[in-house]
Amino acid sequence: MRRGGWLFALVLAATPLQAQQFSDGHAPEAASALATGQKTAAGRDWMVTAANPLAAEAGVAMLRAGGNAIDAMVAVQLVLGLVEPQSSGLGGGAFLVYWDAAAGTLTTFDGRETAPRAATPTLFQNAQGEPLAFMEAVIGGRSVGTPGTPALLETVHKRYGRLGWDAPFAPALELAENGFAVSPRLAGLIASDVATLARDPATRAYFLDPAGAPLAEGTRLKNPAYANTLRALREKGAGAFYEGALAQGIVAAVRGSANPGGLSLDDLRDYAVKERPPVCGAYRGLNVCGMGPPSSGALTLGQILGLLEPYDLKALGPASPEAWRLIADASRLAFADRERYIADTDFVPVPTKGLLAPDYLGARAKLLAGDDALPEVVAGMPRWDHAMAPPARADGAAPELPSTTQITIVDDDGNVVSMTSTIEAGFGSRLMVGGFLLNNELTDFSFRSHRDGVPVANRVEPGKRPRSSMAPTIVLKDGRPVLALGSPGGSQIIGYVAKTLIAHLDWGMSLRDAIAAPNVLARFDAVEIEAGTTAEALAPGLSELGFTVKTGPMTSGVQAVAITPQGLVGAADPRREGVAIGE
Repeated sequence: MRRGGWLFALVLAATPLQAQQFSDGHAPEAASALATGQKTAAGRDWMVTAANPLAAEAGVAMLRAGGNAIDAMVAVQLVLGLVEPQSSGLGGGAFLVYWDAAAGTLTTFDGRETAPRAATPTLFQNAQGEPLAFMEAVIGGRSVGTPGTPALLETVHKRYGRLGWDAPFAPALELAENGFAVSPRLAGLIASDVATLARDPATRAYFLDPAGAPLAEGTRLKNPAYANTLRALREKGAGAFYEGALAQGIVAAVRGSANPGGLSLDDLRDYAVKERPPVCGAYRGLNVCGMGPPSSGALTLGQILGLLEPYDLKALGPASPEAWRLIADASRLAFADRERYIADTDFVPVPTKGLLAPDYLGARAKLLAGDDALPEVVAGMPRWDHAMAPPARADGAAPELPSTTQITIVDDDGNVVSMTSTIEAGFGSRLMVGGFLLNNELTDFSFRSHRDGVPVANRVEPGKRPRSSMAPTIVLKDGRPVLALGSPGGSQIIGYVAKTLIAHLDWGMSLRDAIAAPNVLARFDAVEIEAGTTAEALAPGLSELGFTVKTGPMTSGVQAVAITPQGLVGAADPRREGVAIGE
């Protein structure tokens, strides 16, 4: 077989993976991840974690064919766009955090969608200047931003990929042409969204049967249109997406929908991925690094952890309402800063250094020293990274729904990928072109552009990238990666990643147990507790401390890899269909 060659059927028929004994006491398993959906794996050479077994196996195939973490990531993403289309795909965007082992450097790539040139600050307001209802804004072309994922895949592959560009396309092409079984999660989500999926002819024809019923679990689903799109990208590169017939189809779908948007051919042609420096916060002797603005992930996560640094969470333990009081109020303080200050730095100044400055966090951390919940939380006054006087800013709020996906990969050279990818809400804008769904990412902007005449940082502007909570993360110790993780989940992503890190680093849980631990978080006023878990026992104590407590489903999807002296440990969130595969 040539170095870039691949035959997917042979991979699926290969000898099952021999899972090793795990340090947290799991017994060995002798079955493939595809067959068993294994949530934990150990490996000496490499590790792939992804939100669907077929996608993870595609990444494994690239590594076994001599590829590296970037080759594997491209293959994983292309398959996820097919088998988990509600969460991510070519019609969306992504943030990638990358550790280049040979160079010993960490960098980030911004493949976030951009607002069309035609976008105005009142894009999501009615004739009276009031914000639209969320679903009124989402469905149709109004919410569609210029997709960034195809450009991101090509950009990083050209720079770092080891196999030829054609190799990572083989798994997705095989599945698109020959079909795959609709997973339980996909079937359930289709069933819950029939009314909106039925509005567009393309989504109706793909996700519903001829009678209009949702596709059942196990249905064999083929996607010839997606196969054609993949061939075009394989043969012509990302340019086949941003110019030509496919671009024209995207623009026609956006502008011709019942709720039309302003995306143009010029917007597509001029899209560019941006490489940005990572944002890192200190915690327990580690550097927790990720994507800076337009993502709020690394900054808000870094603030939460920095505010908790002076407090002994280990002594309090995970069953303590006092521990969760500290975590909740640290998060509320960080989210207050997020709402006021964080947006696309190409359009508005952001006090990135000031928000993570030790003296600023130290002063804010003193607010947590009391015995009860903070009665009121407001944004602080960080130092700005420039000499000008701080601009007036109003708090903005943007709904951010819990879809998205996470890919975490470590290869045999020690390269590390942590990438969070999305089309925003489940099934995005419900518009489908070329076999993939288009995003509704523009609804991550604030629907209000001003408050009392004061501008909102995350307001809609032409060419601007909407703020995100995606938090692909790589943790460094002594300048080398020791952990990589991330999660889907809308603005709850930050809390999911924070909980996993605290459970693993402070409370000594194995990576598997830290991910599986009940989700408890706070964003604004209420503490949110995952329903049906042992964390519900915390509710009375937190209420006594003065919090409003809400319970409900919190479907995180953390995918993580720990890099230890003994080898690699991968873990996938038991709440979703993700798997970890190592060798």
